Amino acid sequence: MLNKDKDRPADVSRRSLLGRGLALGGAAALAGAGGAKAAESGNPQNLPPNVPEWSKTLGDGVAVRAYGKPSKHEAHVIRRDVEWLTASRESSVSFTPLHELDGIITPNGLCFERHHSGIAELDPHDYRLMIHGLVDKPLMFTLEDLERLPRVNRIYFAECAANSGMEWRGAQMNACQFTHGMIHNVMYTGVPLKVLLEEAGLKTNAKWLLLEGADAAAMTRSLPLQKALDDCVIAFRMNGERLRPENGYPVRIVVPGWEANMWVKWLRRIEVGDEPWHHREETSKYTDLLENGKARRFTYVMDAKSVITNPSPQAPLKHRKGITIVSGIAWSGRGKIARVDVTLDGGRNWRTARLDGPVLDRSMARFYVEFDWDGRELFLQSRAMDETGYVQPTKDELRKVRGVNSVYHNNGIQTWRVSPEGEVENVEIA
Repeated sequence: MLNKDKDRPADVSRRSLLGRGLALGGAAALAGAGGAKAAESGNPQNLPPNVPEWSKTLGDGVAVRAYGKPSKHEAHVIRRDVEWLTASRESSVSFTPLHELDGIITPNGLCFERHHSGIAELDPHDYRLMIHGLVDKPLMFTLEDLERLPRVNRIYFAECAANSGMEWRGAQMNACQFTHGMIHNVMYTGVPLKVLLEEAGLKTNAKWLLLEGADAAAMTRSLPLQKALDDCVIAFRMNGERLRPENGYPVRIVVPGWEANMWVKWLRRIEVGDEPWHHREETSKYTDLLENGKARRFTYVMDAKSVITNPSPQAPLKHRKGITIVSGIAWSGRGKIARVDVTLDGGRNWRTARLDGPVLDRSMARFYVEFDWDGRELFLQSRAMDETGYVQPTKDELRKVRGVNSVYHNNGIQTWRVSPEGEVENVEIA
């Protein structure tokens, strides 16, 4: 039950943060190597005033680790799957560990995966991209051809339409990684699709594109021509390096702000037509079944959404009281995030979070709230607003309009309950 005490924990000023930091630092110095918590968390012989073991020997030289990897102490920071979610891992999903990340950029090795027939392993020397259909001049591009064309760098989020899909009927997955981890945010480098289409020349009756992947599922989606000419990118790099195989190596399409199922990986063919194709992924799948039995289709845009990543079930609070930082991410397929509000008491009182770092069009934004926790039970929520004025709805508000039959486009407000002991669980508040 929701805590009836309406008084919210006090905000933390910069002065009190600095003062508390000095006080904690002094206490740690006094405790020295004999402190109980220090002994529990590591080797006391490595703590000040001792000289730690890593300062006594030479380490690896350059090029020993030819491709850099995280520290062995961060080996737990990985994508994870839910084995019972699908019948086969070749047609399944792995989830980004959002609770382990900060800022807005997702490392390439942690970007979520969604495959329909497993990872296609393409030889870049054999790669070709075909453009045909209602064009004046059918074209075929090699990877080298694409790299010779004018390129752009853009930071966008890619979110699976089924992200948070298991939460439609109630709180299910007790982990931020599994409730919201079908999303990543990276810098893509590639050629504007408009450049390729203008090179091919469009017939006057051209209105749609068919995007087809080179995986065994021949993943296909219909894309409106207007969107293709507006901002879509044929990408061959992410965060500066080549696409990873699981993210579409050597080439994928980037469709900013729209559901990630549209971002066809291992892109091999673009056909120009005058109407949508109504393939499997836009009829029996990736449509939103409503309570009356009808289904919404072509619901491309990912509406404004947010989630608190810390604390969360996989990232509990390790202290009982004191300075506490709430951190999370917000994003919108309609533009920039304008504001994020956070509540500590399940919606009775809201405060405006601090957006820090770049706030870009159709990109994640990072938000923070600092407060002095008094140890009481918390019910944490975040609510995003974008520059169009759209406000992230509650789950109940969403269900009143959409019902509970869908698995797609769930952008309802998430609630985490924090116990006085610092443990966190996925809950809902009526």
